[in-house]
Amino acid sequence: MAWQGMAAEFLQVPAVTRAYTAACVLTTAAVQLEILSPFQLYFNPHLVFQKFQVWRLFTNFLFFGPMGFSFFFNMLFVFRYCRMLEEGSFRGRTADFVFMFLFGGVLMILLGLLGSLFFLGQALMAMLVYVWSRRSPQVRVNFFGLLTFQAPFLPWAILGISLLLGNSILVDLLGIAVGHIYYFLEDVFPNQPGGKRLLLTPHFLKLLLDPPEEDPNYLPLPEERPGTHLPPPQQPSHNGAPAFPRPAGPGIFPFV
Repeated sequence: MAWQGMAAEFLQVPAVTRAYTAACVLTTAAVQLEILSPFQLYFNPHLVFQKFQVWRLFTNFLFFGPMGFSFFFNMLFVFRYCRMLEEGSFRGRTADFVFMFLFGGVLMILLGLLGSLFFLGQALMAMLVYVWSRRSPQVRVNFFGLLTFQAPFLPWAILGISLLLGNSILVDLLGIAVGHIYYFLEDVFPNQPGGKRLLLTPHFLKLLLDPPEEDPNYLPLPEERPGTHLPPPQQPSHNGAPAFPRPAGPGIFPFV
């Protein structure tokens, strides 16, 4: 019963958060069980573009290292802030949310080539946290019961934790940089004099992922309008003459 409750709760999580979190956990579990090897997952441009191992463009975002404190720490922040973005500023805009992932992933791979970075999942997590923090500047964050501060300081607190854990902060800095580029292009530049939106979600993604938009010019049929019902049929009077229509009762609107 407990598993059924957990499964039902997990199915209520928005689709993108659910899919990405599940993919990360399953990939790490497969490595832990020695079904997969990290050498099959890491980003290697030679293997991608010359050996056509294109899956490495995606799998390098799914592996967060062996199961341990660092893995659960990263999964906690991925799940929490990915979900908060999807249910908050991206609510009803699944295509835009997926496009943010694609934009961030491509930019991280291009910049990661300069730093010889092989796994970029932690950078993607840092980007998600950064975008959420900049869109929620007034929110106060309680950081594991130790510190309380405004949301824009959260990415830097996570960077400090990575430093204490002995991880390379270059990955976190990459995620913060890409998150800032996205935030600037999406939220800042369009609101500047002469600015405009430069990140336009492809139309096919909207058709594939977003619910169809309602036509503003569509006029529903009378029977589809709330509170509108068909008038009762006119019954002939006893002398054969048609009866006068009765007045409509409360909440019922006759045809005009």
